[in-house]
Amino acid sequence: MNTSNKISIPVLASYVLAALALFVVLKAGLLVALYSGLLVYSLVHLLTPTIEKKFNNKQARMIAVILLSSLIVTGISVSIWACLVFFRSDAGSMQSMLQKMAGIIEASRSQLPSLLSSYLPEGVDPLKGVLSNWLREHAGEAKLLSQEAGHLIVHLLLGMIIGSMVALQDVSSNKHYRVFAAALHQRLAILAEMFQKVVFAQVRISLINTVFTGIYLAIVLPLAGVHLPLTKSMIAITFLAGLIPVAGNIISNTVIVIVSLSHSPQMAGISLAYMVIIHKLEYFLNARIIGSQINAKAWELLTAILVMEALFGLAGVAAAPVFYAYIKKELSDRDLV
Repeated sequence: MNTSNKISIPVLASYVLAALALFVVLKAGLLVALYSGLLVYSLVHLLTPTIEKKFNNKQARMIAVILLSSLIVTGISVSIWACLVFFRSDAGSMQSMLQKMAGIIEASRSQLPSLLSSYLPEGVDPLKGVLSNWLREHAGEAKLLSQEAGHLIVHLLLGMIIGSMVALQDVSSNKHYRVFAAALHQRLAILAEMFQKVVFAQVRISLINTVFTGIYLAIVLPLAGVHLPLTKSMIAITFLAGLIPVAGNIISNTVIVIVSLSHSPQMAGISLAYMVIIHKLEYFLNARIIGSQINAKAWELLTAILVMEALFGLAGVAAAPVFYAYIKKELSDRDLV
């Protein structure tokens, strides 16, 4: 802990440059590249101590870290490819899911009160329009559209490569930085630390949510004689959407409730009640997991998410927990909060 509030010019310049860099990341749409790089960087640093225990020679450690970096980049790339293949397959196709959800809504329209049915979209095209408008409103740009997928993939791969190169340099260098370089390296190290704490915590939260949802969809409902369609797709969406704070739960819950309408409106109500109860219980768990990692209350994170969403859209939602944790850590280290 730094007990002095005096900041040298090189350190102050590093803070300004770090703030400018984070702003540019959001405005230029480079959040995917930043997060993929930080993910590889964090995983390499997390596993490097285990390698160093088994290899005494510096050159041997270098080779081991290079192989580890390659395995991590390959593993992440394969995982993303597997997700894309799943969601393009018949079982997980988003087009197929939209078609089935539109059919479920149309079939259930007569069973719902007229006050509710008037708000439901008619057919798959209006449903696609609602989803497209929602994405455009929150994304703010066309980067979520299919024609920009190539740019996102390039950003993802380049981010992972850069992250592995930076991690490799940290392991191999003697770390004798000059004042300004040392200050910049400290900013990066703190950002990577906060990213690791927040994102890994969010993954745990998403896994817990997916487990509870999977138990409900794949075990509880079948035992009760209820077999909903698209069960595997709903479980997959729950995990992936759960990686997005707040908004992810809304997306997955909406899909589950609509699919539950295929059985009956009562089943949809039961599903909604179950999801609300689970998420209410998870709020305490979320605050404990993330709050304990970055020393922040739930209302602080929600406020940061709200402000960042208003300023930067969906990218702001994804960036808010990490950026807020980073800012608070920097202020805490200066004894300012």
